[in-house]
Amino acid sequence: MARIEDILQERILVLDGAMGTMLQQYNFTDSDFRGDRFREWTHPLQGNNDLLSLTQPAAIAEIHRKYFAAGADIVETNTFSSTSVAMADYHMQELVYELNYESARIAKEVAEEFTREEPHKPRFVAGSMGPTNKTASMSPDVNDPGFRAISFEELRKAYYEQATALLDGGVDLLLVETIFDTLNAKAALFAIEEIKEERGIAIPVMISGTITDASGRTLSGQTAESFLISVSHIPFLSVGFNCALGASQLVPHLQILAAKTSYPVSAHPNAGLPNAFGEYDQSPEEMAVQIREYLEKDLVNIVGGCCGTTPAHINAIARLVAEYNPRKVLSPA
Repeated sequence: MARIEDILQERILVLDGAMGTMLQQYNFTDSDFRGDRFREWTHPLQGNNDLLSLTQPAAIAEIHRKYFAAGADIVETNTFSSTSVAMADYHMQELVYELNYESARIAKEVAEEFTREEPHKPRFVAGSMGPTNKTASMSPDVNDPGFRAISFEELRKAYYEQATALLDGGVDLLLVETIFDTLNAKAALFAIEEIKEERGIAIPVMISGTITDASGRTLSGQTAESFLISVSHIPFLSVGFNCALGASQLVPHLQILAAKTSYPVSAHPNAGLPNAFGEYDQSPEEMAVQIREYLEKDLVNIVGGCCGTTPAHINAIARLVAEYNPRKVLSPA
């Protein structure tokens, strides 16, 4: 199969859309989340979407299949919260390896199915590594600014466990995403570098931060340029932004990345901004119109969707990017 680094020289790649948005359509009950295996689990499990890779694997595979059929080149594993840090909320830290391994296996199986059918368009699986629900560089207690809910070392160990399982499960690349605290991301990147060295492998890594509001900064206070500088000591496949903002609101931040790096730039924005009920109203056509600006300004090499996006959004994006040549990037090593 062709290397993703080489394909990025030839065309713009399409990432999938939201997993959570798609899972909501199934209206799974607490019993569905539990399945037979966790029926007697003493803690609430509804809302633990990553657990569905174990209890509702057919649904997870179906969602991956829908995104590939819509035109996605890359799907993300259902592992956004599959670290011991995040799974502590459900008292499921011991399941972390299995969660990541099975999620990777399911996605890879579907990817290989599509690649066999369309060998000219190989499909890839990105191991999704979310930010966790704790931050290493800020205090959650306004009365104690020196307090930290978690240490760099705790995060490193959690990410090491996650990345190990994702790689064992067969992912083609790792995606450290929705980064609101770059110190958390550095722990993930450090762990990935450890594994690469131990195994003698060169796994591609996508890095994707999140601009939290109109200030143009991450939650930990970095601008787009300072975020880029903070992660540039690690070799990466791409760097970009996702979540928090709609496509139009991301433009100025993507312009900074595109101007400051010779490497691929990625974007997977939300379907607009949420309404008063926290829902996303932007249609696939409306989103595609906004993403056209990325392409006309030569800002991105990988584009997809985050919160509120569906296969219909990804299909609109896939049809759009086919009209454009890829942004020039450094030749792969």
